[in-house]
Amino acid sequence: MEQELISKKDLLDEKGISYGQLYRWKRKRLIPEDWFIRKSTFTGQETFFPKALILARVDKIMNMKEDLSLDELADQLSPSFPDYELRKADVLKRNIVSHIVLDRFASEEEEEVVYTFDKLLYFYVVDKLLLAGEMSMEEGERLLGMLREHFPKVEGKPCDLVFIRKMGVSSFALLTVPAELVFESGVKVVARIPLAQCVEELKERIMQA
Repeated sequence: MEQELISKKDLLDEKGISYGQLYRWKRKRLIPEDWFIRKSTFTGQETFFPKALILARVDKIMNMKEDLSLDELADQLSPSFPDYELRKADVLKRNIVSHIVLDRFASEEEEEVVYTFDKLLYFYVVDKLLLAGEMSMEEGERLLGMLREHFPKVEGKPCDLVFIRKMGVSSFALLTVPAELVFESGVKVVARIPLAQCVEELKERIMQA
């Protein structure tokens, strides 16, 4: 399975932006270098982008650029984790992660326990799949363990979470992108989630809560 891409030409046409704007945003670090993907086509080499990520990013830049400088935007859109901590009681009060997930998967019972951003991200991803009805509680527990063990190894790289199932048996993988992933017959791809997008969603949710 290959991540859905959009060509540079289609992106510029769809969003009504210029070539100059796009590459100025790149120079200002508003769009990660890794999102510019060079591929061979019948017309030669062309540039493509991860479709869901780039469309969401362009919308955010266009919505925020009137209120913030490009440098301020770059700080907000940085893929690095913010130096952020939140008490368990506040996570629940502000509905950043559902009560069900924290009750089931947070081993600490004290409401005063503090979570860093990376821990909140793991809960957020599990919550996202559970609320979509795509994953059981048992699978959620396994996913949480996998993220805790392996995500720190790929932090800072563009990465997708791939959730597959065959004959009732599920597995999870972290895939650095861009990459093509091909499965044997009978494997169902339940979900493929760009974790950079989850980081942005969580940042926004924390700011708005």
